Amino acid sequence: MKFPTDLIEGRLVKRYKRFFADVELADGEVVTAHCANTGAMTGIKTPGLPVWLSRSDNPKRKLKYTWELVEAEGTLIGALPNLANSLAEEAVNAGVISELTGYDSLRREVKYGENSRIDLLLEGNDRPPCWVEVKNVHWQRGPGIAEFPDGVTSRGAKHLVELANQVQAGERAVQLFIVQRSDCDVLRPAEDIDPVYARTLRDSAAAGVEVLAYACEVSPTAVTIHRPMRVELSQ
Repeated sequence: MKFPTDLIEGRLVKRYKRFFADVELADGEVVTAHCANTGAMTGIKTPGLPVWLSRSDNPKRKLKYTWELVEAEGTLIGALPNLANSLAEEAVNAGVISELTGYDSLRREVKYGENSRIDLLLEGNDRPPCWVEVKNVHWQRGPGIAEFPDGVTSRGAKHLVELANQVQAGERAVQLFIVQRSDCDVLRPAEDIDPVYARTLRDSAAAGVEVLAYACEVSPTAVTIHRPMRVELSQ
C-alpha cells in the first residue's frame, strides 16, 4: 500500500493524551501530529526516535499531520494499527496470503457474534464462509520475535471466542496477525502482558481457529505484506 504523498521525516518529542504526538522537523519546527494509535505503543514512543508524518491540506482537519512510521531497533515500523485491515485486504486480493486464496468475494466490517464486526469475511459458492480477524503487531522483545499484545486486550480475547464459535458452527475462522516490520520471523503471544489473551488464543487454536502471521516490508513510500511468519503458541 503506497502512501499518497511524500512523508516528512522528523524526531519524536513526545506522545501524549493517546492521540497527539509532538514532532521536531528537520528545520527545527515542532508540529503536533495526530496519533491514530490508541494502544500502549511499547517500544515505539521513545522521545528522539525518527518518525515519518503525512500531511493533509484538508481545511476541515484540526491537525494537518499524521504519524505514519517510526524507526526503532534499526528498522522501520508502521505506527497505524488501522492500516493492518487495509493491508490484509490488499494482500488477500493480490493472492499474497496463500491460505486465504480461492474465495469469490471479500467484505469488511460484517456484523457477527455479540455486537462485533469481523474485519474480513471471505465467501465462495463451493466452500464455507471464512471469518478473518486482523490484529496489528509492532512489538519486538527478543531478536526476530514479534509479540502481541503490548497491553491487556479483553476485546481481543472476546473476538477469539467468537471466532471459535464460528468454527463450531461449521464455518472457517482465522486470526491473522499483521506485523508491520520486516525484522521478525516468529509471532508469539505476550504471556506476561495478558495471560488471559494468550490462553484464549491457544484454546481457540485447539478449537480449530487458524492462526496466521505475516510480516511487512516498510519504507517511507509504502507498506506491503510480503511473507509468512512462524507462529509459536506454546508457553
